[in-house]
Amino acid sequence: MLTITRELHDAIVAHARADHPDEACGVIAGPAGSDRPERFIPMLNAARSPTFYEFDSADLFKLYREMDDRDEEPVVVYHSHTATEAYPSRTDVSYASEPNAHYVLVSTAEGTGADDPFQFRSFRIVEGVITEEEVTIVEAPAA
Repeated sequence: MLTITRELHDAIVAHARADHPDEACGVIAGPAGSDRPERFIPMLNAARSPTFYEFDSADLFKLYREMDDRDEEPVVVYHSHTATEAYPSRTDVSYASEPNAHYVLVSTAEGTGADDPFQFRSFRIVEGVITEEEVTIVEAPAA
């Protein structure tokens, strides 16, 4: 199960809507070994595509060095789908290289405007196997 604060949830959704019609992508880092998402890190979709996302390799290298220096790891890896449901594609599965991460997808497909419902779903992807998990949104981080 993914437990995420309302603030982080809303930040992911806002990023997805802001980058639409291109896919948005990013990471939420947390203390190593904690499974606690804390630090929102929106990334640039280097592909600048409505059907594909790609982290810039230099930005990703910098991010991993920074997380290492801060004793963090990627707790959430997120991206948006602009024309399809929030479910991992074959490409998404092939890129899923963090077995402990929650893979969050947000759909910004037509009909999911600012006042419309949208899909926000989380998955574990390990060795090509997709498992959807429950998402719990909390108002403030646990003490």
